[in-house]
This record gives sequence, C-alpha cells and structure tokens, in this order.
Amino acid sequence: MTSAWPWITLALLGAYHGLSPGMGWLFAVALGLQEKSGKAVLRALLPIAVGHAASVGLAVGLLAAGKASIPTGILPWITGGVLVAFGIFKLVRPRHPRWVGMRVNARDLVVWSFLMATAHGAGLMLLPVFVLGEDNPAPCHGPSCHDAAGISLSSPSGYLAAIFLHTLAMLAVSALVALVVYYKVGLAMLRRAWFDLDRVWAGALILAGVLGLLL
Repeated sequence: MTSAWPWITLALLGAYHGLSPGMGWLFAVALGLQEKSGKAVLRALLPIAVGHAASVGLAVGLLAAGKASIPTGILPWITGGVLVAFGIFKLVRPRHPRWVGMRVNARDLVVWSFLMATAHGAGLMLLPVFVLGEDNPAPCHGPSCHDAAGISLSSPSGYLAAIFLHTLAMLAVSALVALVVYYKVGLAMLRRAWFDLDRVWAGALILAGVLGLLL
C-alpha cells in the first residue's frame, strides 16, 4: 500500500456519501423547489456539510479515545464488528430522523445533517480507513511538512485534514447531484431516490466492516 491510499479512500467515501440522498442533497433540492430558487439549494448544502463533518469527527474522536484503552490488535475487530452489526440493523430497519420541517435555518440544517449522518453511520464507515491507514501518513513535500503528518490519530493536523478532505468531496458531489436534480430531473426523482439507496447504504456499511476485518 502507498501512503496516498487512505486519502484517496476518504475522498471516494466522501463522494459516495455525497451521492446518497439521505446525506442531504435530497433535502436541499426540496428546499430549493419550495423557494423556487437554485441559490436556496446551494445555501442549504454548506450547513449540511458542516453537520456531516461534525458527525464524522465525533465517530473518529471516539475511535481515538478507544485507542487509549483498547489493545491495537483488537481495535480493527471491534470497528469491523460494529460496522457489520450497524449495517445489518439499517438493512432491517432503514429509518430516518424526521423531526425537522421545511422551514429551517442554517443551525437547523447543521443539527439535522449531524443526526442524519450519525443515524446512517457515516462516520463509522470511515473508521477502518483510520485504523488501517495510521501507519501510512500522507505524502508531504516542502519545509512546512512534519514527520508525524498523516491520518494518524496522534496527529491533530492529519485528523483535521482527513475530515476536511472527506467533507469537501461529499460537498462537491452533493452540490453537483443537487443542481442536476433541481434543474434537470425535478420532483419525480425525489419521490424515488431516498428509498432506492437505503439497502445499498446498509450493504456498503456491511462491506466496509468486512473489509476492515480482512485487511
């Protein structure tokens, strides 16, 4: 494995999360249709990305706390087992938080996105990357680089950079999908997309857990 693989994986997972309607673009398009404005779609996506990043940060923060008291050899089995169990749970009971209405502000969107990403296990899906990529820091060139830079949870800069990269990829893909749906597809897509990907999402959680156990 090269030192770049964890970062590429995080970006790809961000793109995958951006494709999922449950991560926010579906709600952003609905708000845009309600206000009849493409700008409303884009305004909704930034706080949604912030909430997503907070959820991911919480999951990885808990992993960092667990590393202080759990033997390193056991940690991949725990994270993989949690992912598989959570994926099976989502496969059996694909429910979504529905407490928020359509009249929302930026703070509401951040909270909604945090709850949605947490309920879907978005942060959990990233944990195998942090566990396996810990010994493969990101490539760095120039005088500003540090020996400990990378995804390692012992490196605050690597921790923040990983969350930023993942969230940026998620935001870019979400914006692209939301604008295409808003301007080209419309409401008919909204009635189908949410449910079409629920089982795919649950399967992806299970697959991530299995890969975390095998690698």
